[in-house]
Amino acid sequence: MDQATRRSLKESRNHGDERLPFGNYWLNLRPEEQVFDCHWHDEAEFFYCIEGETLFQVDTDYFPVHAGEAVFIDGGDIHAAHPLGNEGCSFFSFVFDSNFLSSAHYDAVQENLVLPLQERKSTFPRHIKREHDYELSLLDHIATIMTNCQEEFPGFEGAVKGHLYLMLSEITRQQISCNRISNNRIQSSKIERLKTVILYIQQNYEHPIRLSELADLIPMSEGQFCRFFKSMTRQTPIDYINAYRIRQAVELLRQPDKKISDIALEVGYDNISYFIRVFRKTMNSSPSEFRKNLLEQVHI
Repeated sequence: MDQATRRSLKESRNHGDERLPFGNYWLNLRPEEQVFDCHWHDEAEFFYCIEGETLFQVDTDYFPVHAGEAVFIDGGDIHAAHPLGNEGCSFFSFVFDSNFLSSAHYDAVQENLVLPLQERKSTFPRHIKREHDYELSLLDHIATIMTNCQEEFPGFEGAVKGHLYLMLSEITRQQISCNRISNNRIQSSKIERLKTVILYIQQNYEHPIRLSELADLIPMSEGQFCRFFKSMTRQTPIDYINAYRIRQAVELLRQPDKKISDIALEVGYDNISYFIRVFRKTMNSSPSEFRKNLLEQVHI
């Protein structure tokens, strides 16, 4: 995989492997921390809010998600989550390749449940609240998947797969599945434009990026572009670039032998003082303090 692909808006993290094509993640965030920036991946995802609340974005839709609620993201959807409230939040994320559910032979399960999910013709409700019995049932399955992933008892893989099948069966039986084949050309065009811009940002973040370069990709005037970008992401282009650069710096800080000045250059900052200022604003600590905390956690 080349560097450009690895660094693109399309998230390239391996969620499991071919034998077990899913990944699961837990995260605890302070009130001021960005939950995660706009990105997308081919895999589908369940996002389960454990504590607090967050403002979730899928494509151009925004909605608050509270503790005990979940979100389903179809493969390919741009999504982000923004801080909401004063308590911070913690969440569980389950990312899976829908091929994990495919039958070895074309059977009724493949035809009636799996293929419609993959084609987005019959997929899960977007925002799963706690207002209806079917939502409570789906949330129970997600909570059980979370427990299975946490405990990883022998055979947990089968339990996870079984609960996903039961959830597909539930939405089909209750006739609550959603058809998300987009017929809105204007909306689809805006989303593809956003993907193009952020892909460029994430392929070139090590170098200076001018607003005019980004605007020319659309193409738009700089003013139109800034308004478009903020309307789609709730961040200015500069804020997004800085957030992405700092996220790359966080990963590099896990390497204790790397100098902070070298990390700053590697993620696109030729001014170390400005890098430290942006890092502190984003992470609420300096790079050296952040690295110290990381090392202390490793040795606990």
